[in-house]
Amino acid sequence: MTTLETLNRWLLEAHENEHLEFKEAKQQYDTTKLMRYCVVLANEGGGHLVLGVSDKRPRQVVGTQAFQNRGDVTARILEALRMRVDVQELQHPDGRVLVFAVPPRPAGTPLHHEGAYLMRAGEDLVPMSPDQLKRIFAEGGPDWFDRTASQVIGATKDAGLIKTGESDTTSTRYARYLPFWA
Repeated sequence: MTTLETLNRWLLEAHENEHLEFKEAKQQYDTTKLMRYCVVLANEGGGHLVLGVSDKRPRQVVGTQAFQNRGDVTARILEALRMRVDVQELQHPDGRVLVFAVPPRPAGTPLHHEGAYLMRAGEDLVPMSPDQLKRIFAEGGPDWFDRTASQVIGATKDAGLIKTGESDTTSTRYARYLPFWA
């Protein structure tokens, strides 16, 4: 949960980066841009989008009238992106600020908006490169513990070191714990 103290610290110290983005959005903010920033933040490990703060340093609270119904915008994000983004309203002395807390994407699953898998390139939001997508998809590969016994035995140089149980079923079950008793 973001506090006024955290917001004030961000205003003084924080630079925009892959985890923190500021937008003025005094009157409104485009929903498509909101979705795109949520995707980028999630794809880059999660972070915060702050509306109602000047883009340029020194940052100042300018207030925002965007997204007056937080429940509605939360539901719209969930429907469009299939992820829950917490939207918090802060009443700063200089105006209303909205903080969108975007969680990181699941491992092995890049997020997209309307078919565009997005990432940041400097100040721009751009489609991910094939190499970046490949790296993300590889994160979802099977964990060593999810392999079958035959896959592990085939990958082991000296299968004679593997202690198995009394039956094939038992050896399959025990082979999942090879690092502990090999």
